[in-house]
Amino acid sequence: MPQQLTEDAIRTFATSWYVALDEHIPIAEVLPYITEDMELKVPEDTFVGHEGFGRWYDAVTHRFFDEVHTVTKVEPVIEGDRAIVQVLVNWQAKIWDPPAAKSQWLGFDADQTWTVVAGDTGPQIKTYVVNALNPMPGSADL
Repeated sequence: MPQQLTEDAIRTFATSWYVALDEHIPIAEVLPYITEDMELKVPEDTFVGHEGFGRWYDAVTHRFFDEVHTVTKVEPVIEGDRAIVQVLVNWQAKIWDPPAAKSQWLGFDADQTWTVVAGDTGPQIKTYVVNALNPMPGSADL
């Protein structure tokens, strides 16, 4: 039976989501955070469902390292068993493009909109849209 959505539960969930991304936890442990038909819209493409998300997750966990996501805003508007959530997060990471001698630092402020639904074990992301990705001074390009 789906659990009721609350602002605190959504905020805790958002923080936990980014810890999972930073730690590159196994995909099987990430899938419970999303619905089976989740739609992920990022600047480079749109990914749908567990299969699409899995392709995205595999790509980013092999491309980015030393990731740190710092949540600066989680503002949910709850409508029964779903919520529209405005999320602002600062993302910093490193990339290495062979045969470069050194890695490069990335830093971006991301403006996102999520649709979160009540799942059996807590909130789940149904839609995840990156509205804007603003580079920090000195950041390499993606």
